[in-house]
Amino acid sequence: MINKAQLYTSLISISLLMAGCQPHEEEHHETPKYEAATPFREDINIKKEYVCQVHGIRHIEVRALERGYLENIYVDEGQMVHKGQLMFKIMPNIYQAELLKAQAEASTMNIEYTNTKGLAEKNIVSKNELAMAKARLDRANAEVKLAETHLSFTDIKAPFDGIMDHLLARNGSLLEEGELLTKLSEISKLWVYFNVPETEYLEYKMHNNSDTYKKVQLKLANGQIFNQEGIIETIEADFDNTHGNIEFRATFPNPDYILRHGQTGTVVMNVPRKNTLVIPQKATFEVLDKMYVYVVNDQKKIVQKLIQVDGEIPGYFLIKEGVNDSDIILMDGLRKVHPGDVVEVKMLSTEELRSTLRLQAE
Repeated sequence: MINKAQLYTSLISISLLMAGCQPHEEEHHETPKYEAATPFREDINIKKEYVCQVHGIRHIEVRALERGYLENIYVDEGQMVHKGQLMFKIMPNIYQAELLKAQAEASTMNIEYTNTKGLAEKNIVSKNELAMAKARLDRANAEVKLAETHLSFTDIKAPFDGIMDHLLARNGSLLEEGELLTKLSEISKLWVYFNVPETEYLEYKMHNNSDTYKKVQLKLANGQIFNQEGIIETIEADFDNTHGNIEFRATFPNPDYILRHGQTGTVVMNVPRKNTLVIPQKATFEVLDKMYVYVVNDQKKIVQKLIQVDGEIPGYFLIKEGVNDSDIILMDGLRKVHPGDVVEVKMLSTEELRSTLRLQAE
């Protein structure tokens, strides 16, 4: 009979034999597959933003032209005034008295001239005496005109349509000649000044034959775009050598008087980029404020490349350097791979990338 020890030994042997007869399954790892594409070139208009300051096309100081007490103020701060509208009145009494005095003197000289003329016609006085009488009359009439001018200066009127600033004097104030009363801004149109770097100035000048590049927009402090389009009309003569900038001036219509003198904002200008290398933004990642892409080399290995961006449009970066037209750039799976990994790629067509770009630009 077989004892228990022999039975156990036999069972173990059979188990080992059966295990040895089973087929051995080898582990098989598939190479991951990701979407990829090559960069493409495109003529693109990108939007550049420049901090700007808004000026009324006329912004002047309104001053007293004569010395005297401020008798009346006919306008208020922030009010729209119109050309010829009375704004201030200086007490006219002294100037009225001076006018009356000048008019009386002119009347006397006129009588003297008339009498002398009659005597000259009878050869009682010489022609020289008649000429002297005429000169005295002319001088008296000139004094009348001068007195009338001084009196008119007591009425201070708006020289053009505009918006009032602060009142710097009050009724009853004793004004000196030339004293500042307020400021007046014409804002039916506005001049917007902004500084442009030298390289972008050169790009603009190379395309300034097209009205497209002269048109600009204005982004207001609240982030909204002003509802009127501006036109670049002038460029300053000299560069600021300290900062390498030159000042542009754009003119914006302001029919609703939304903008005021002294406002700030941001000018948005179209800047052309010809035959520019473009890649989707989703193909990039940042490390310590530097931009990188993953490129698949000839051995299907991942290589990390540093790129320099020359601008951006929705969904795309414009590349200055770092990759070339033939590089195969990984489009997805950026968080799943590392430099040196071997991958398979599914190539996206250039036309597919271009069509996506056009849709986003519309």
